[in-house]
Amino acid sequence: MSNLKITCVIIDDEPMALSLVASYVEKTHFLELKKKCNNAIEALEYLKSEPVDLLFLDIQMPDLTGIEFSKMLPKETRVIFTTAFDQYALQGFKVEALDYLLKPFDYSEFLMASNKAYSWFELVKGKSIPVTEVIAQEIEFIFVKSEYKQLRIKLADVLYFEGLKDYIKIWLKDKPKPILTLMSLKSLEEELPKIHFMRIHRSFIISLKNIDVIERSQILINGQRITISEQYKPKFLEFIQNNSF
Repeated sequence: MSNLKITCVIIDDEPMALSLVASYVEKTHFLELKKKCNNAIEALEYLKSEPVDLLFLDIQMPDLTGIEFSKMLPKETRVIFTTAFDQYALQGFKVEALDYLLKPFDYSEFLMASNKAYSWFELVKGKSIPVTEVIAQEIEFIFVKSEYKQLRIKLADVLYFEGLKDYIKIWLKDKPKPILTLMSLKSLEEELPKIHFMRIHRSFIISLKNIDVIERSQILINGQRITISEQYKPKFLEFIQNNSF
């Protein structure tokens, strides 16, 4: 779909940042700028009557933050966050942002994020795939806080998550030691793509792709045996039936 046009709005309370992103949009042939707004309230009013495909959205703004505003948007309207503060990366993931640009960013970084948006809309508009299905497919990584750092974890590398009270151990391929992060298993479960991960025990969420063996009421992943508890067994058995030959 080489003629695909993505309509967009820029929202930033800093005039210089607003002008810079607008100049980047004008350079990008597949982006069509509809409006520039210096706060989320103004943008909210505009979008009620003039919906667009994509928002370039600052996070730290008065009255209504970018994170708060993004939660009010329909799934069809996607977001690329722009911010000077990298601690918002995890929150950006939670609201399913397409990308996250850390200020100051140059045109090459802007273009990479915009190309990601292009690929997303090309898939949705070109093949008529439901938006929720594409979102589930596109989540490839999460950010977790560990030892005062935000670590980027590729979901394809995750074997399983193990809950320990208020902490989670993240066991990865080819890593002898887990990553430890302060988070509840319940909150993590809500964020993970359900087509790839399933909770099978109150203390374990497993990667369905990385199951090696299923034996009675246990699964084997990378040499580790994990029991499937009665509470989660019906859902797991349904998954097995749907994927058996």
